[in-house]
Amino acid sequence: VFDMGSLDTINQLGAGESVIAAPLKTLPKYLETFSSVESAGGIKEPDLEKINSLQPELIVISGRQQDSQKDLEKIAPTLYLGVDSTKTWESTKANIETLGTIFGKEKEAEEKIASLETQISEVKEAAEASKEKGLVTLVNEGSLSAYGEGSRFGIIHDTFGVALADDKIEASTHGQEVSYEYVLETNPDILFVIDRTKAIGGDDSKNNVADNELVKQTNAGKDGKVISLTPDVWYLSGGGIESTELMIKDVLKAFK
Repeated sequence: VFDMGSLDTINQLGAGESVIAAPLKTLPKYLETFSSVESAGGIKEPDLEKINSLQPELIVISGRQQDSQKDLEKIAPTLYLGVDSTKTWESTKANIETLGTIFGKEKEAEEKIASLETQISEVKEAAEASKEKGLVTLVNEGSLSAYGEGSRFGIIHDTFGVALADDKIEASTHGQEVSYEYVLETNPDILFVIDRTKAIGGDDSKNNVADNELVKQTNAGKDGKVISLTPDVWYLSGGGIESTELMIKDVLKAFK
């Protein structure tokens, strides 16, 4: 399994023991239980020889492995279960149902979806009642990108109901490159920060967004609402049962 959201869904459905390999170098902390399976190579460079030797009956991938899809299909049936960022929750739900069917866990999948829908309603109510506007950013070795609706972190707006501080952000995989001046100008009530460097490694010495003098002048900075989102969940995972729950908990911090 290369898609981390699918890995956590399989685990949450009670079929974790069927997983024989995963890209172990980029395993999020919350999925440490899988650190004893075989290494399937890098998250972007599957080890085709190793995977072939393991003879899997199914390979689950998402966007980062698309370039290898044809090669993987020669080894075993390969299922693409990425999240469609234009309809995050609908595609997440469909992926949970698909995995439920594959592993004969339809009932469990239904129950988990119902539980997630209740939690989504709670965060949505809190977000809407607050009337606060949020800005989602990714920080990488000191440089910032902003993400809006229809982007890879659009779940904050389209599913969890946080109003947009800027509705003109271009939707793209790597976000829209922005400056700290832009953050001050946009003046969000809540500033969500995903630290890419902490998720994958590198120099994070310039990544403390909350300490930036311009950020301190925003509503979010003044009200202590610069929210650090769990890096490896948001950057490496998403679209699974457990990752969606963890994301809800992260976003709820803004309304406590």
